Amino acid sequence: MLIVGLNGSPNRNGNTKFLINTVLNKVKELGAETIVYDVQELLNSAKHNFCVVCSSPCSGICYKDTKLEEAFEVMKKADGIILGSPSYFGTVSGQMKAFFDKTRKLRGEKALYNKVGAGITVGASKYGGQETTIKALHDIMLVQGMVVVGDGYFEDDCGHHGVCAHSPADKDDVAIKRAEILAKRLFEVCSKLGV
Repeated sequence: MLIVGLNGSPNRNGNTKFLINTVLNKVKELGAETIVYDVQELLNSAKHNFCVVCSSPCSGICYKDTKLEEAFEVMKKADGIILGSPSYFGTVSGQMKAFFDKTRKLRGEKALYNKVGAGITVGASKYGGQETTIKALHDIMLVQGMVVVGDGYFEDDCGHHGVCAHSPADKDDVAIKRAEILAKRLFEVCSKLGV
């Protein structure tokens, strides 16, 4: 099993990455392989770091032979994908939005169809737009045909939309616990779907 983490924060080692790594460490304990990408770095490798609809349908020419194309190929092989974004004005970061705008070719290929997906977000305040950001992450995954799971697990509880943390995430004990529960749920659903 392969689980991919996508860090949609411009901060390579901040709150969002901490929570993604919390999930990935737990799924590793359960037996999965993991990889995490910083989407800003991937976008910077492309000709344009945002979609300019240079071809329709998308040919992927703007990111051919780049780190972004390599990441897309890994995502095609993944069983599960964790999307992590800070909450910016109640939605995903510009980096995460730009990254998924670049996935038009993947959508045309149905490459992420039935991949199991989950969301993580961090806000600067306790009620800083985290749930609307999670909903935006869910929308992105649903448009790709992914199977969206929340942060519940039978032995714990039914959960909620996903992991919503208050900065600093490494001090948010509830978010850390929810990230570990999310990891168990993600692993469970990936195992049952066997994508």
